[in-house]
Amino acid sequence: MNDLARRIGRVGVLYGGVSSEREISLASGDAVGEALQRLSIENTMIDVADNVLTQLEDVKPARVFIALHGSGGEDGTIQGLLECLRIPYTGSGVVASALAMDKLRCKLMWRGSGLPTADFLRLDSESDWLATLEILGGEIVVKPCREGSSIGMTIVQDPQDLRDAWRHAKEFDKEVMAERRLTGDEYTVAILDGKALPAIRISTDSEFYDFDAKYHSNQTRYHCPSGLSKNRERELLDLCMNAFKSLGCRGWGRVDVMTDENGAFCLLEVNTVPGMTSHSLVPKAANSADISFDQLVLKIIEASL
Repeated sequence: MNDLARRIGRVGVLYGGVSSEREISLASGDAVGEALQRLSIENTMIDVADNVLTQLEDVKPARVFIALHGSGGEDGTIQGLLECLRIPYTGSGVVASALAMDKLRCKLMWRGSGLPTADFLRLDSESDWLATLEILGGEIVVKPCREGSSIGMTIVQDPQDLRDAWRHAKEFDKEVMAERRLTGDEYTVAILDGKALPAIRISTDSEFYDFDAKYHSNQTRYHCPSGLSKNRERELLDLCMNAFKSLGCRGWGRVDVMTDENGAFCLLEVNTVPGMTSHSLVPKAANSADISFDQLVLKIIEASL
């Protein structure tokens, strides 16, 4: 065993789970496990879909790499369990994970901190659909508050469509929100061990950057360098770092941003356990900073030491 492997110890890779993002989590976990094999770091794959506590007690990992996406893995739940078991883990803690997963409360935090984000409202059965459209600018995005990968998301312009979109989003989460639709460019910024990596600009032929565009389409285009001027890129990176820190996030993550009709940056959300698949954005950003996939995995783990 080399010194690095001895220092890190056995890594339990938590992946799979039961959320709507299970498919992506399995792919992320497999990619991380393969990297650990190449790094000669002892590891055990743990699908948390069943008996996660028993598996952790059997494996007794020195630390855990969380490769879970969505509810149960990104919302502070698994982080709380690992805290109780006193097992070090990658990424953000309980409170930061919960806040980042909850888009509504995350945006409330940002508003309270003076950080820019599109206007938004909570939706429920008593919502005035026409008034909501008028308040938010006539074209709005409806989404479950605690889902990822654009699951359950709809763009609407009509009161009846808004009601239908709310009902659709409620299939994924009991809390639903609407926000003014942004029509500018979309960017994402990866955060790794206290530093922002180069921004990526995303362009797609789809109506928006949906599940298919994120994980299956070969037509989605990722631009890195982003095409922003040096000063604008620095403005974006600083904004994303402030957004990340405002929630108490740590280790690694990804901040998504769009521009409004005036070109101003508006925060969308923070992903505390971003994808690690062949289509994923953090590995793309790392590669642009001359950090290989294996080095990225290692840096994420080292941040948990």
